[in-house]
Amino acid sequence: MSQPESTTPHQPGLPAGEFLGHPKALWQLFTIEMWERFAFYGMRAILAVYVATTFFGHLGDQANAEASLVYGGYTALVYATGIAGGYVADRVLGYQRSILLGAIIMAAGLFVLTIEDLNWFLIGLALVVAGNGLFKPNISAMIGKLYAPGDVRRDSGFTIFYMGINLGAFIAPFITSAWIGTQYGLKWGFFAAGIGMILSTLWLEWAKGSLGSVGRPEPGKDSWTRFFVVGLAALGLAAVCYFLLSASTVLGFILVGIMAGLCVYFVVSGVRLGKVQLQRYIAMLLLFLANACFWALFEQAGSSLNFFAREFSTPMYGDSASWQAGGFGVFQSANPLYILLFAPVFAAIWPRLEKLGMNPSIPRKFALGLIQVALGFFVLVWAINNMQNPAGLVPWIFLAICYLLHTTGELCISPIGLSMVTKLADDKDVGLAMGGWFLSIAMAQYVAGIIAAIASGGGHGPAEGAAIAQYSDTYMQLFWLGLVFGIVYLVAAPLINKLMHGVK
Repeated sequence: MSQPESTTPHQPGLPAGEFLGHPKALWQLFTIEMWERFAFYGMRAILAVYVATTFFGHLGDQANAEASLVYGGYTALVYATGIAGGYVADRVLGYQRSILLGAIIMAAGLFVLTIEDLNWFLIGLALVVAGNGLFKPNISAMIGKLYAPGDVRRDSGFTIFYMGINLGAFIAPFITSAWIGTQYGLKWGFFAAGIGMILSTLWLEWAKGSLGSVGRPEPGKDSWTRFFVVGLAALGLAAVCYFLLSASTVLGFILVGIMAGLCVYFVVSGVRLGKVQLQRYIAMLLLFLANACFWALFEQAGSSLNFFAREFSTPMYGDSASWQAGGFGVFQSANPLYILLFAPVFAAIWPRLEKLGMNPSIPRKFALGLIQVALGFFVLVWAINNMQNPAGLVPWIFLAICYLLHTTGELCISPIGLSMVTKLADDKDVGLAMGGWFLSIAMAQYVAGIIAAIASGGGHGPAEGAAIAQYSDTYMQLFWLGLVFGIVYLVAAPLINKLMHGVK
């Protein structure tokens, strides 16, 4: 049966057929990513609190701050290694085998996290980092390869894929934190996350037939020897990550150096490819900067906002003991729940606005995202200053509203950004450009860890009023930072649009 005109020309080797208006392969990648995100967000929901209580409890009021730095270093490395993973997929293994290798290494790392020894725990984190670098950017890049150039369904396809991410992320905290963490201890949440990673790996193997040639190694690059050599290199990368997890300052310099090198690469590549591509790369790098600012604010979710939920939020359910043992983790499901509710709305709105000639440009969507994440912090600061109960706790509904505003901001940036990279980058650089997108998030994660250490340090628990004031002061500064950046990008949007040369 011939395909609808909107899906032609086909990607070479892409199997025929659609489901709900999109390529069938999209739904396979949706499921693979759903289980991988279950694993990632399942461990993320408990990571900072587990590290603070298990390994840094002897530090007293600095336990949260030290755990925040470990969390920031880990999440920064998770995204930074995406640039290496993108290169491997583009030049060495192909996307399918890169994802498979990454899934195997991640699963191993998640099970190692159950060992209650700091050195082994850092080894587990390092393995997750190395595996994620091979997995995360490449499965996102494959989505773009399912659509022909100019296919208007691409943005909606990325938003649907983003729903798969958040379905796994929504379920995970209920299982790893609110249930397993409360009943059996937080470390067993890591074990559950490992099971999720195994399910993702098995689904990838089952789905290969429906993916056709999309993501397969190029002829002459399909030897399994390459697979095992890259596997050994990934273990070497894990060893480097193990060192960097305990060397925060060194990590910061490395991230800046890699990003600087990547900027030079894209400028040189753009010069070689011509004026239009050069200007598109400049626009892409400007949007990387906005992306980094957004995620530095947004990614307080897994660290300082998670500590705040545990220590200064009224329980959403149950008593204080169960809430602090793991119940607080339900707030880590707030963001993915909102995405599941509102992503279909946003996916429908953008094409409708496009038909009406009112669709905000990509730079304006980024600006809207920055302004909304800033407003989320303003709501929380207002609640801290005006709504504390006699026990010094803030009603949980205000934290829920904060997450809501952060989520609507995210929907203006993240799925749009993923699609933007695949459209602005030259075909031969898509994987590397996707790695650069995640590198900008890596830098944001590093900064977010430092911010979280400032916000959550200096005491914890409602009896220590100075600590909640520290949250309030830090979050107010984040409000002003996000607001100013958002306004700047609103004003600069016409110039950035000109540099993009028609990419929407």
